[in-house]
Amino acid sequence: MNTPANGADASPQQLGAGVVKRATRLADGRELVYYDDPDTTLGPERALDARTLDLRPETAAMRLDALTGDWITVAAARQNRVMLPSADLDPLAPQSPSNPSEIPARYDVAVFENRSPAFGPALAQAAGGAPAALDPPRGLEDLVTLGLGRTRTSVGRCEVVCFSPEHEGSFGTQTVTRARTVIEAWADRTAALSALPGIEQVFPFENRGEAIGVTLAHPHGQIYAYPYVTPRTTRLLASIDALGADLFARILAFEQASERVVLRGEHWSAFVPFAARWPLEVHLLPHRHVPDFSALRDEERDELAPLYLRLLRGVDALYDTPTPYIAAWHQAPVRVGRDAVRLRLELTSPRRGSDRLKFLAGSEAAMGAWTAEIPPEAAAGRLRAALADVPPVEGIAR
Repeated sequence: MNTPANGADASPQQLGAGVVKRATRLADGRELVYYDDPDTTLGPERALDARTLDLRPETAAMRLDALTGDWITVAAARQNRVMLPSADLDPLAPQSPSNPSEIPARYDVAVFENRSPAFGPALAQAAGGAPAALDPPRGLEDLVTLGLGRTRTSVGRCEVVCFSPEHEGSFGTQTVTRARTVIEAWADRTAALSALPGIEQVFPFENRGEAIGVTLAHPHGQIYAYPYVTPRTTRLLASIDALGADLFARILAFEQASERVVLRGEHWSAFVPFAARWPLEVHLLPHRHVPDFSALRDEERDELAPLYLRLLRGVDALYDTPTPYIAAWHQAPVRVGRDAVRLRLELTSPRRGSDRLKFLAGSEAAMGAWTAEIPPEAAAGRLRAALADVPPVEGIAR
């Protein structure tokens, strides 16, 4: 057992939109960062984590699949994750005398290192309290080299992003001010994680709904910092090589001229893509080339908060019950493709009816050969109609 000293790591830091960042540590040394709303009712002090915690698990190992070139992380410690706890034992709620949760103080938005990560805590080199891995990847060339029986330490970082201290909800149930705080947190964490040794790509996302496999009802998302460029992004880079570095600008112009647009602002457009796979699939792109959240301008972040909330509420307006989804924020890799890979949301849901889900089997799961049952133009029309019934998103983003 261990109880290392924990407390504030640095002085409070003023971020954009009036958000204040406060960094500290949990009892086992994991990083915890509070992001206070500009209109927060919280005081500056935060309770320390007084728990006695087990040592963190050893960093997992990656194994190379020589058939595909994909790296597979084997993280046995993740078998012990909490599964749908009751509200009084919510591990993402502020600690109470009866609930020794992960966050010791009341908060607006909180980000902390996952206790059961797929990547980390070891890094390619020791940094910020994280140890150096024994066998880290040796750069991108090492990772793309094929061979049987190849392994590397699964360096990186997995973080949990709590959108609210409340037990239930999602990103779409937050206020505009809170959404803007989360966007500021995404930008700050993207910059911080991208600077860690051995990190090649940073991925913020939200899983929503038990049908997706969510194990906690608490409104939260996650951020993965990978030691490699992900397979999806690798395929994208190959397409950019074949079609040109302006591919996203051309895609945006193509989609904006179509009937598949569902929302459009001054800085962002949302559309059902031309070759959508899922029954519900929406992409959201900035009009300007932006590689990741940290590169967004204030005005782009300000517009994103209410526009993204409206999109999510429109998705929920499609049916009488909340829709399960994966909200995946794709960002450019840390070291390659930054002038061509554009930040974008890809929101997907397997829901194909009020009481029906699309399951991947046979052709799609085994061969990657997709069949879409709902034409993208029809899906866009249904979502536009649902959005028309969503009340205006009130509030200001800064």
